[in-house]
Amino acid sequence: MNDDLFRSRAEAGKRLAEHLMDYAGSGAVVLAIPRGGVPVAYEIAKRLGAELDVIIPRKMPIPWNPEAGFGAITADGTMVLNEPMVESLGLTPDDISRIAEEVRRAVVRRTKAYRGEKPPVDVAGKTVILVDDGLASGYTMLAAIQSVRKLSPSKVIVAVPVASSPAARLVGKAADRLIALVVSDRLPFAVADFYLEWRDLTDEEVLHYLQPNTMTEL
Repeated sequence: MNDDLFRSRAEAGKRLAEHLMDYAGSGAVVLAIPRGGVPVAYEIAKRLGAELDVIIPRKMPIPWNPEAGFGAITADGTMVLNEPMVESLGLTPDDISRIAEEVRRAVVRRTKAYRGEKPPVDVAGKTVILVDDGLASGYTMLAAIQSVRKLSPSKVIVAVPVASSPAARLVGKAADRLIALVVSDRLPFAVADFYLEWRDLTDEEVLHYLQPNTMTEL
C-alpha cells in the first residue's frame, strides 16, 4: 500500500502510535478531536496505556459559505482567527462575536453529550497528545492547543496521520512537537483523499470509543 494512504483511521492510529512510544507509561493524556480523530486517538491511547478524552474545537463558518471557516473556537471560548481571511471577507467584530458565540454554545452542548457528568481529565503537569485524523487549515488544532495550554500541561504534542504543508507549519510553531506521518502540498487538499476507507462517524460510535471499558472490548 502507498505510504501516503491509510487504510482506515484505526490503521492510521496504530501507525502513529509507533512514533509515540517514548510516552508509553508516562502518564500522558490523549485528547481526541471528534469525530474523526477519536478512532485514531483510541488506538494511540490503547498502545500507550494513556487516558483518553476529547477536546472539541469547531470552525467558525463563513456566513455565505458555511463549509468554509475563518477560524475556530473551543468550549472555554479560546478563539483563533485566520486574520488575512477575516480582513478579505470584511467581517466586522460584531459578526465575529455573534458567530463565535453560536458555535461555542454548540461546542458546549456537544462536549456535554460526549462526556456527560464526567469531569475532564486533569492535564496539569502532564504531556498532552492532541489527535485528529488530519489537518487541512490547522486552525481547529491551533484553537485546541491554545485551550489546552491554559490548563498548564508540561508539554503539548500534536499527532496526526496527514497534514497540508501550510497547516503543518502553523501547528508546528504552536505545539512542542508535531508528528505528521504525511505532509502534503497537494492542491486542493482534502484529508479524506488520504484514506482508502472514509466515512462520517456517528455520535454513538464516538461514545463507544470513549467508554471506560472499551479498551478491552475493541
